[in-house]
Amino acid sequence: MVVKKKVPKVQAVVLDDAKFKSLMDSLSVVGDSASTQLALVLKQSLSSSEPVDQIQLISKAGSMLEQLGEDESPSAGSPDRLQEQAVECLSELLSFSLCSVSTDDYPQLTDSITSCLDGFPIAGRHVAQARLMHSCLAVVKTSMLVVQRSHEPVTAALLSASNQCDLQQALSALLKCYTSILTDEEFVQTVQSTAGMALILLIRTVMGNGDDVPITVAGLLHGTLESDNTAPQWLNQSCAGLYESSRPAAVALYLSHGALAMIGWRGKSLGPQAEKLLLLISEVLLSLDTRVKESSTAMVVARVLTLWSSAAVDCVQTDTCPPLLRLSLVGGSPLTTRLHHHVYSHWEHPLDGVRHQSRSLFQNLLLLHQHCSEHRSQPSSDPYITQLTRDLLALEWHMKGKYGTLACLVEHLGAEHLLNLDAGLPSRLLGLMGDQTLSPYASDLLEKLFVSHKAQLCARCKDGSEWIDGWHEVWVTPLLQLLCTARLDQTTYILDYFLPKLLRCNPSSLSHMVQALREMPSYTDGASGSRGALGALMTCLRAARAQGVLKALEEELWDGLVPLSLMRQALVHKHDQVRMDALGLVCESHRSTETLSRQELDLIRHFLPFNLNSQSPGVRQQTVSLLKKLLCRAKDSAQLLNKRLDQHPNDQDQEILQMYQEFLCWFCKTLFQVLHPGASFSRCLMALHLLSLIAEHFTFNTGSVGLALGDSVGASDAQAVLHCIASNFLEVKQLACNLLQKLPPTVVQLQKPEMLQCLLRAALDLSTSTKPFDSVTAAHLFSLLLHQKDLLDALLICFQNQHISLQPSALNQSQDSLLEQNMLAVVQCVMGCLKKEIVKAESSLLQAAASSPLYGRAHCITSVLQQLNTRSLVLLSQWRAVVAELICLCYRMSDVVSPVVQSSSPEGLIPMDTDSETSAGLQKILQEIQPRDNNDFFSNARELESSETEHKHFKPQANINDEDDGEAYRVTAQMVLVCCWRTMKEVSMLLGHLCQSMPLCSSHTPAGVITQEQAVGMYFREQLLQSRHRGAFELAYVGFVRLTEMLCRSGSATLQQLPAHWLKEVLEEVKSSDPSSKLCATRRSAGIPFYIQALLSSEPKSSSCSLLKMTMRCLTALAMPSDDGSTDISTVPQVHALNILRALFRDTRLGENIVPFVAEGMQAAILGFTSPVWAVRNSSTLLFSTLITRIFGVKKGKDEHSKKNRMTGREFFTRFPALYPFLLSQLQEAAASVNSDSGQVKLHPSLFLLLLVLGRLYPSPMDGSSSPLGLAPFMPLIIRCGRSAVYRTREMAARAVVPFVLVTQVPSTIKTLLEELPQEPGPGIQQNHIHGTLLQVLSLIRSYLTDTHRPQSGNPQDCDISHVLFPRIWLATRRNPCLVTRGAFLDLLGCLCGCRPVSISDSKLKKLREETLNILMASELVGPEGSIEINPAVPGVTQYLQSLARIAISICVESPHLWQCLGSDRIQKDLLIHLLQCQHYEVRLFALEQLLKRLQTMQEESQCGREGPLHFELCVSNLTCLALHETHPGCQAKDGKDAEWGLRRKTRLWLTPLALPRRAFGGKPEARAEPDVVYVQGDEGWDGCMEGGMLLTDKEVLQILAVLPLTSILPWRDGLISLSCQEALEDLLTLTETSTHSVELYCASLCLTSRMVVHLVKSTAQVRKKKCWQELSGAAVSCFSRWGALVVQGCDELQPLEVKLMSAEVLVKAVHTLLTAPALPLGITHTVALWKSLFTLLQDEDQDVRDRAAEFTCYIPAHLHNTAVATCAVCPPVALETGVALLCQLFQMWDQVAAGIVTLTEWQLGDEQLETSCLESPDLDEEFLFEKGDLNLWAEPMLWARMLHRHLCALLSVPHSPGVSPEDLERLSAVVKSNALTAEQAMKYLPAFPQFSATIEYGKIMLLKERSSLAQSVLDTLRQADKS
Repeated sequence: MVVKKKVPKVQAVVLDDAKFKSLMDSLSVVGDSASTQLALVLKQSLSSSEPVDQIQLISKAGSMLEQLGEDESPSAGSPDRLQEQAVECLSELLSFSLCSVSTDDYPQLTDSITSCLDGFPIAGRHVAQARLMHSCLAVVKTSMLVVQRSHEPVTAALLSASNQCDLQQALSALLKCYTSILTDEEFVQTVQSTAGMALILLIRTVMGNGDDVPITVAGLLHGTLESDNTAPQWLNQSCAGLYESSRPAAVALYLSHGALAMIGWRGKSLGPQAEKLLLLISEVLLSLDTRVKESSTAMVVARVLTLWSSAAVDCVQTDTCPPLLRLSLVGGSPLTTRLHHHVYSHWEHPLDGVRHQSRSLFQNLLLLHQHCSEHRSQPSSDPYITQLTRDLLALEWHMKGKYGTLACLVEHLGAEHLLNLDAGLPSRLLGLMGDQTLSPYASDLLEKLFVSHKAQLCARCKDGSEWIDGWHEVWVTPLLQLLCTARLDQTTYILDYFLPKLLRCNPSSLSHMVQALREMPSYTDGASGSRGALGALMTCLRAARAQGVLKALEEELWDGLVPLSLMRQALVHKHDQVRMDALGLVCESHRSTETLSRQELDLIRHFLPFNLNSQSPGVRQQTVSLLKKLLCRAKDSAQLLNKRLDQHPNDQDQEILQMYQEFLCWFCKTLFQVLHPGASFSRCLMALHLLSLIAEHFTFNTGSVGLALGDSVGASDAQAVLHCIASNFLEVKQLACNLLQKLPPTVVQLQKPEMLQCLLRAALDLSTSTKPFDSVTAAHLFSLLLHQKDLLDALLICFQNQHISLQPSALNQSQDSLLEQNMLAVVQCVMGCLKKEIVKAESSLLQAAASSPLYGRAHCITSVLQQLNTRSLVLLSQWRAVVAELICLCYRMSDVVSPVVQSSSPEGLIPMDTDSETSAGLQKILQEIQPRDNNDFFSNARELESSETEHKHFKPQANINDEDDGEAYRVTAQMVLVCCWRTMKEVSMLLGHLCQSMPLCSSHTPAGVITQEQAVGMYFREQLLQSRHRGAFELAYVGFVRLTEMLCRSGSATLQQLPAHWLKEVLEEVKSSDPSSKLCATRRSAGIPFYIQALLSSEPKSSSCSLLKMTMRCLTALAMPSDDGSTDISTVPQVHALNILRALFRDTRLGENIVPFVAEGMQAAILGFTSPVWAVRNSSTLLFSTLITRIFGVKKGKDEHSKKNRMTGREFFTRFPALYPFLLSQLQEAAASVNSDSGQVKLHPSLFLLLLVLGRLYPSPMDGSSSPLGLAPFMPLIIRCGRSAVYRTREMAARAVVPFVLVTQVPSTIKTLLEELPQEPGPGIQQNHIHGTLLQVLSLIRSYLTDTHRPQSGNPQDCDISHVLFPRIWLATRRNPCLVTRGAFLDLLGCLCGCRPVSISDSKLKKLREETLNILMASELVGPEGSIEINPAVPGVTQYLQSLARIAISICVESPHLWQCLGSDRIQKDLLIHLLQCQHYEVRLFALEQLLKRLQTMQEESQCGREGPLHFELCVSNLTCLALHETHPGCQAKDGKDAEWGLRRKTRLWLTPLALPRRAFGGKPEARAEPDVVYVQGDEGWDGCMEGGMLLTDKEVLQILAVLPLTSILPWRDGLISLSCQEALEDLLTLTETSTHSVELYCASLCLTSRMVVHLVKSTAQVRKKKCWQELSGAAVSCFSRWGALVVQGCDELQPLEVKLMSAEVLVKAVHTLLTAPALPLGITHTVALWKSLFTLLQDEDQDVRDRAAEFTCYIPAHLHNTAVATCAVCPPVALETGVALLCQLFQMWDQVAAGIVTLTEWQLGDEQLETSCLESPDLDEEFLFEKGDLNLWAEPMLWARMLHRHLCALLSVPHSPGVSPEDLERLSAVVKSNALTAEQAMKYLPAFPQFSATIEYGKIMLLKERSSLAQSVLDTLRQADKS
């Protein structure tokens, strides 16, 4: 509701005669001129009888008062007699007001008291004016001012015996008021904090400044009356409430704040009591640290701690600092240690203020240590500071608090101190700039570092230029390397956060950057997804120009630092960010009035056409933003130029303005031209955005003033914009509608009656379409038509056609009244149509859903009302009637569709007509499905009888025939559901908008529209609490939120209390377990959580959140399991409570107010898992997941266990201290149930959740051992959980034990765990214990090895694990019968034998590797009998063999240099052969994956110039043999053609793999092999893995062969047979053709095949002459044809993404050899087909495919380079243009110009054919509710046809080229004529304005017409050429 501003009544001030005479006499004084003049003005104001004149004169007097001296008060110039009289008068009036004023006048009274304090002296001193915040806060502050400024009078009065009693009573009453405020938690914290300061101030005023005050304050902090307290008795009695033990904990916090603020600590020596008080305050604050729940209180604690540290710094800076204080505040003392722990616990607090205060506290702690330590003069040599720095550097870099503390150390010590400890710090911080969450923190720390480093270097170097090289080496060189080589997503934020700061620090570094980037080697040109040197150069220059470092003078920038050719290349670069940086360099400037140069405008002309069709929203946003800056520069500079021309006319400025005009005209023309039918969404969006910017900054009107662009827009352009309203994208509709209103009306032509009538008819038709998005189009058409003055006439015609009466109101034809009248008429018209359709829906919902759904009309009404200005309604009575009728219609619509959306299964419900014979069946359906969704669902299960179930099985669709009009409708359940829930959605949105925008009738607003009786709260309550369809109640929630906001803003107290009343009602209903309740207990409680969310969101954020606290207390109590177990009575409320809690914890609007209840919610979720009811456990799971996200943040990566979503144990338990005892007790209970000795599986219900929570914690080197929330009690319990018989439990326990072991204790903990393992096999060995222990050791080792900053251990011998490891090495041998534990111990050996062992000497490490190699050579993997001797049915066999394979791969592939001394190279080769020939496909697959990974790494290193020798010997013959031996039946020869190929392979070695399960562990426990080991069998059968295994193996083999050089593969060895390249190619082609069932295998074989084709072509070219190409063998020609067909097939639009990417890579690499070869090795037909496939990929919808195909420009031969063909990495649109130009050039080189013309003309005509029969008689089966349209939303066939036409025209102009044959010419002419005729006939079947009603069909017809027209022009040119 909108409340109108009240107009105040102005009345003149009238005094009685006595007062008037007294005031006039007092103003007749003699003084200076200013005072006399002021008195005269006041006398005039009193004499005047006009109220306005009085106000003006008083205002004038106020201005004169302000002109008085600042040292004068309003009473300063008056006589003493008058001053005394004024003081007496004011005192009398204030006393009277204090006694008689009501509470409503307290704010006014407070203002009066403060004003009096400002104007009149008290004890000779003036009181400074205080800002007034809240009434109570203002009173407390005012009392503080009174006490503070009357310190001397109060002290004198207390010493005097006469006034002592009265004053003591007044002060006592004041102290009691302060005490009440402090102990009453209803007061806001600001008032309580101020009261604490006021109380300490009053105590100090009463007791003076001696040591008695600290004693009294210390007693108040303790809450006890000290024996040495010397305070007066009346003072202690007044503060009695502060000594009670039941006082709130926050009282000590506010008293501490008051003591720090009101007791002076600066510049004086402290007495012993003050010293004790200062230390006591810190203890009190730290004790509150773990008891604070609310974030606001945590903020106060952090602020007061910072205030305490500042006071401590002031105290220790004095020369007379007490020794006790120094010892207590020096670094390493117990107090500073606790303070540091507070910092570490709160430096990542969700509140920014807490994090900021933690950093300030840390900085003050550094200052305290500096002043108290012995290394005050040289802090960098302080061992404490050095160790602190090392500890901070050792922390993980994802911890945001680390950056601020390191920045404090930089300020304290300088950058060189940190660089000496970690020289790689700059590179590491730059690497973190790719993370959006960390980049601001990293950039701030980097700025501190390089600024400090520069200052240190400058101070040390005498010469001013000597330091620059070293500074560049540290800061600039890593930056440039990162920009050139890293991926773009890793360097995005460098431009935003780091580079500008670096250039501001040292602007001269720009020249060094440019020079270094130009000297970069060639491999940094962005080949691996990086921006390369060119992109890095653009980034640096853009930042420099934006910062004003780089001037835009032409001689300095263009063709100077940046050559124009380089800029043109960067503007069309393949990487988006490079293009954006280049555009930013052109558009951005340090001055907005900087003139645009011709070079810059030419660069924009080069950039714009190729960058309008970007699929990336970020790129589109950046492009629009940068071009907006360019247009602003043009506008501002044009204004400056016009101003200069007015003053001094000159030709140069006139030429610039003319250049601007030409550029803007071209700009608009280019944008209007791309708005053609069929244009992509991104292109339309960009064009409309930019045209809107043109309309915003310039004008489309015609005129001579400024840059007018009226001549650049025509009627066709306006029609193109109008057609954009039919787009399926809402943003395009909105932009087009807004732009049309800014175009000249004569161009838009909406004022034409026929145009207006057609659009209105189209809008009315679309508003009742069955396609949901058509109603949005109708709404935008109505919005466009509302501004037309002739709309009423058009509506009258429509009203007559609809037989609706309309009586337009007579109004003045102003623009505002016209708009309101049009809105009213449109709403009435649509409502008239809606009434008829509601009647039809009430009769037959099926027919309404099929022919005239209701939601479209309602959406249009809402859209029109949203544009109505309800603050200035003229047609008030009409709107009242319309709104009343509209609300009734909404209720009727809701009644029609409610049975569907409130059904428990609305997705498949088709209700019968109410007038049909089957209405009883509908009622039975509703009766049977309804009880399944109420509270009886958990108590009584119902079954349908056989007779009832017959009615339940209805057909999924129904055909309805309307006898009146004979139209048939095909109705599906989907159409009914969409009609119903969208109708409910629009009803909710409409009612919500009415409540929000329409004025509410009340006593305050008589001009309201909606009455209180019409408030629709009960409607929303019903819909939210009873609807089952999510779409219905989600939108009802939006409307209900608007209603609650209106209620809170209303002036009625009754309405304001409604949300709280409704909230209490629904909570009471949730508490009850009445089975007749209509609340939905399934579907996550449906709309109940939304209902409560809306009610809680109405509570003001500045309040004490009493509703939220009450709701959370109620819900957490309900969510907890009952003491007597779950019953039917308690289950349903518990489910509701859990679901509601989940919704509230997910609601971001509640912010930190919900955090105090997280601990209770976590307890409810964990305890809910113990319930026997599935619904409770399910809701608990959802709540637990939400709380994990709420606590640890949204998942920021694919790694589930990444430390980005974790926190330290100290931080976790500090924020949620209640979870510490709860988790500990639950874990104790769960660990007690873990006992696998008996072989039984015992799984505690909550164990999984407990381990999941604990596994998300991690240790911190900053954590100490003296914490009340220590993690030590958890560790033995987690270790015990590792003995569980469930594999998953052991695995999670191993992961959870890591956080509870400090990094310094990892080696000793590993040693302790290994000692628990048995040294010899025996009968009492428990394999589950062994396996759990090994998993824990492995987790600790892997965590330890991944820690980049491992501290040095104490005594290496104490942590040496070799002496406990060797006696237990038998666990990895065959002496251990359990394969699972054997494999786990092998994994442990593999970790220890790596490059970074854990506390093992070199000699023992060598011995360990020897033992490991012996175990491997004696194992089943390498043994004489191989893996056949292992029973495949034994669980764990696959994991065991994979563990062996990992060690073998480490020996022969990954780290062979570590094993060189243990044997010859023959062992490594044999191991690789054994792995490749193993019968278990998992082993072969693992070996091949690792081998491929190693080869790909070596290939990347070779591309970067770091190629090294192959560290292992690879037997290629084994790989080539594996590649051609596919044993899967589906891949063998199937027909006679392949029989010979299959027969020829029979003589070779066949490898028959043994099928094994792909998963051995996972899921629920089902079987176990060992007596006490539980294994989990996978879901796959034994035979279901052969296919996947062999296909994966073949895929890996082929990928490896594709990476290896062909010289090492050929000749192809297949066992004892040697194949030629052509023979191997034939086999591989057959394999590719038969591998269509596997995408990976197909791609791998296609890649290898393509390499062999290229090799075969090259080898043939070397031995044959060019003229002998036709002598190729038929087999080779057949191979080339088959290969070409495969590539063309892989480029099809319907192919998987992987296939298209591989096809693009194949074509790119074949450009030089096959596609551009002068000799046409594949022939003209196949070559052109490959070119067309390449162009198809360049227009693919997937961005990766287009980018991959665009790389072909880098492979164009040098002899084909010219100005028209780009030869660098460019974006796909430029690559497409380049490719067509290159093909035309090739046609000339091949002497195939005629064939090229025919080919391009055929491409221009396209392959699509328009079926006119479909338009003439549409089939019902072809109509879909959600029409998808074209699959490719990026390709634009019309632009493709125009591009081909341009190049065809260029090709036609080639001189001396042979003409096209008459046969081809006639054939093409026939096709063109047929297409033109088809298009002409199809247009006849389209309705009026087909752009809106038949958008897709209209687009196809226009495309066909355009293609036919372009082709006809080409044919006409050919005929003219033939004639000439």
